[in-house]
Amino acid sequence: MKIAIDYTPALRQGAGIGRYTRGLVTALAGMDRQNSYILFCAGERPPADDWPTNFVIRCSSLSARWLTVAWHRLHIPAPAELLTGACDLFHAPDFALPPLRRPRGIVTIHDLSFLRLPHCADPGLRAFLERVVPRSVARAARVLADSESTRRDLMELLGVDGEKISVVTPAVEPRFRRVEDPDQLAAVRARYRLPPRFILGIGTLEPRKNFVGLIRAFAQMRRATGLDHALVIAGRPGWLYEAIFEQVEREKLEGQVIFPGFVADADLPALYSLADLLAYPSLYEGFGIPVLEAMACGTPVVAGNNSSLPEAAGPAALLVDAQDVDGLADALMRALGDATLRRQMIERGYVQARRFTWQRSASDLLEAYRAAAA
Repeated sequence: MKIAIDYTPALRQGAGIGRYTRGLVTALAGMDRQNSYILFCAGERPPADDWPTNFVIRCSSLSARWLTVAWHRLHIPAPAELLTGACDLFHAPDFALPPLRRPRGIVTIHDLSFLRLPHCADPGLRAFLERVVPRSVARAARVLADSESTRRDLMELLGVDGEKISVVTPAVEPRFRRVEDPDQLAAVRARYRLPPRFILGIGTLEPRKNFVGLIRAFAQMRRATGLDHALVIAGRPGWLYEAIFEQVEREKLEGQVIFPGFVADADLPALYSLADLLAYPSLYEGFGIPVLEAMACGTPVVAGNNSSLPEAAGPAALLVDAQDVDGLADALMRALGDATLRRQMIERGYVQARRFTWQRSASDLLEAYRAAAA
């Protein structure tokens, strides 16, 4: 087969969908010599990586933003293969499938949070996805989901036939492992002004991540135990985030809740290794890869028991109702205070993280390509 993949998210997005696309394509390049691949890059040019001979790069001077407007707002029917060249399959890894004439389309839907929790979504992005995603899954020969949870959501909320959906999970990169080098740890601690002992929360500052609930539970834990841990919430501001900072003021936790901002990808293993605990009480996730990244670095995890998080966490994390502040506070106290439980969580976390490799995910992706072609 000749397969075109929109590689633009891998170049434009450092984390999330960008990391997902990079991980899958890199694994494909290392294992598949039978099919031919076209990596399409809109308005970007990838670094001169040593791609196998069955991979070619096609770049367009048209930006991703311009193409989004042309294809999904103005509905200009110019097919994507005018830019990629002839192909059998076209894979769009970022929710929106462009117009196609000859190739069969494959679209990845990472989550349906904009339908499950519309009040938590950025209004402009939600309106765009509400228009584009139903059309994309209807036109696609194959729909890819990050988890069984998202697969069920696609069937329930958009009426997609379950036989048309393949689950291709994100995975943990090998670089996520326990950092023991004291100089590296000290450099990351100094770079982000991290306290000696802390609970880590990570993600875009927006309502779905439930940082307000985490701050309330953290305050309750400190009052009940007297533990001197700080709470570090790492991530860029997103939308509707004012309530997060208001909650810090309400709980009088200035100086105890720290916002270092975006943490560079290369510093994440050290950040996880420095943390005594990852708290991830999100209200909804398409998968929740930080849970596995923390486990791979030997950090215990407390997470919400909703959506895909039980799939990611398996038996290794303490799972709680993300909206139960008392239950969340109790889980934080147990994970920090029970030495036997911590050892069990760390050991199980290593095992759970090893289950998710990009090679396995790329094999699942190849099966999905074969199913689309058939």
